[in-house]
Amino acid sequence: MFRNNRKWILVVALVLTTLVLSGCTPQDMDVTLKTEDLLSGNWWESNVVYYFSLMLDTFAGWFGNSYVLAILLLTVIVRTLILPLTLKQYRSSKAMQVVQPEIKEIQKKYKDNPQKLQEEMMKLYQKHNINPLSGCLPLVVQMPIFIALYNAIFWNSEIRLDTLFGLSLGSPSPWYFLPIVAAITTYLQTKMMQSAQKGQQQMPGMNMIMGIFPILIFVMALNFPMALPLYWVFSNLYTIVQNYFLYVRSPKKNGDDKKEVLAK
Repeated sequence: MFRNNRKWILVVALVLTTLVLSGCTPQDMDVTLKTEDLLSGNWWESNVVYYFSLMLDTFAGWFGNSYVLAILLLTVIVRTLILPLTLKQYRSSKAMQVVQPEIKEIQKKYKDNPQKLQEEMMKLYQKHNINPLSGCLPLVVQMPIFIALYNAIFWNSEIRLDTLFGLSLGSPSPWYFLPIVAAITTYLQTKMMQSAQKGQQQMPGMNMIMGIFPILIFVMALNFPMALPLYWVFSNLYTIVQNYFLYVRSPKKNGDDKKEVLAK
């Protein structure tokens, strides 16, 4: 039950993020603001987005007014700051993997008694000090950070004066180059997460939903200024490297290692 709730939270979060990113921008894609103009905006713009935009301007100044490098640096900083939450999510996922055989036994034994099933699952979680919903916390915390960064990149007029390979960051990517790269890197990171959770009980339709998400990223990136899919690419590459060290190179847990996972 808790496992399904957790997966539903993930699905809802992905959908809401997509809807917010689609709807939080103006219809006129040419409309931009100076960073200082954000101070006259609503609470979100003046107290959150402004500071992200200010950091982009500052970082660009460090790199000869290169907003490509500024976006890269800010992405790395933000993702590194939330790394402790990501590690917490990782430990929660590993702990759930360790107790998966016990979970299946309980589900099989009490499949006809939902109330008893829930009670035994709660006992199992308490025994191993597992919060089945703790893995959702990093996602919930990350959403407003990423949306603020997204807004800062979209609104900052100075970013659109910079170029990547001679192409304006303020114009949509020609030849679908960045949207394709953004979609591919999104697909790779979701496949890595699915592989890492192999053996765990999956919510029906989860694979289809995760498969659709890269397509949504591609469609959204088609008409957005290049700066936005560029941010997605940088963020996805960070996640891919991060997941490689967490899941691919992570040693297999067994014996005393399993006890260590559950003890964290």
